[in-house]
Amino acid sequence: MKKIFKHLAILALTAVTFTACEKDEVKSTVSAGTAATLSASADNVVMDKTLLDKDVITFSLQPATFGYDAAVDNILQLSPKGQNFENPKEVILDANATQKTYKGLDFNNLLLALNLSTATSTDVEVRLKSSVSSKIDAVYSNVITIKAKPFPLTAWVYVPGAYQGWEPTTADSLISATGNGVYVGVIPFDGGNFKITPQKKWDVAYGDAGGGKISTSGGDISSGSAGAKEVTVDLNNNTIAIKPLVWSIVGDGTQVGWPPASGPYDEQDMKFINDGKGLWKKTITLVNGAIKFRKNHDWGTNFGGDGNGNLTGDNIPVTAGTYTVTLDIPNNKYSIVKN
Repeated sequence: MKKIFKHLAILALTAVTFTACEKDEVKSTVSAGTAATLSASADNVVMDKTLLDKDVITFSLQPATFGYDAAVDNILQLSPKGQNFENPKEVILDANATQKTYKGLDFNNLLLALNLSTATSTDVEVRLKSSVSSKIDAVYSNVITIKAKPFPLTAWVYVPGAYQGWEPTTADSLISATGNGVYVGVIPFDGGNFKITPQKKWDVAYGDAGGGKISTSGGDISSGSAGAKEVTVDLNNNTIAIKPLVWSIVGDGTQVGWPPASGPYDEQDMKFINDGKGLWKKTITLVNGAIKFRKNHDWGTNFGGDGNGNLTGDNIPVTAGTYTVTLDIPNNKYSIVKN
């Protein structure tokens, strides 16, 4: 019996020793890492609005290895040539990804983030950073160079007309936030006519071509009745659409009182800021009372607040003073700042 126990003990010790050797063997196979290999489907990318929703470039990689089976973190780094990746823009790739394909909009945004010229092409260096642990040095792939030219996404056209004296240098604007050729804004018309100019001058002007169309040979465009109107101009199809759109401040805090359910009322209209952020603003003198916001002079769509800058259905208490009131419909927010 003692011999049996002795043999068992020897076997157990051997197993422990073998396991330890196995662990040591695994540890010994951890290497400094062999870098990935990176390639691109294009070496010259010139962006424009026609490419926004199309695939423009694909980066492909042969993954890095570190001597054992481990999850490798891969980060794509981009930097203008000559900066030695001192402050690169980085994109974290999905685990086990062997490709990264960019649509035009996303790649253009990435190029703009590098502060590249939109007038000429710039050489951009791209590499892959791979790592498995903070205790093991990251490895870097080969560097590839592509020529890239982004285009400014935000673009404007201008709306000179009777409401501001037909002066293009001071005309309000419509904005295309993605540079896709569709321009939108809200203009406080006086009921007179207007035109559309791509620049703040009369060299090129779009007018009414009938049937919701515009052309450079068209006549003056009617704004209809006086009041704020949302104007949408599509220069891809040379069309225009105009509809009433205004938010106003109402309530006994405005010195006027609460508007009736229907009928004429002297409302405190806000001004839309045509900068792509969707903000309405007004500097106004208030008295002790409460206010709300309502759309197109109608109670069908109205907002109050919760006291924390969030739009809800409750009246917003105000005290006497002069304020700048901002309404942020896209983010369901408002602010009332005393001047």
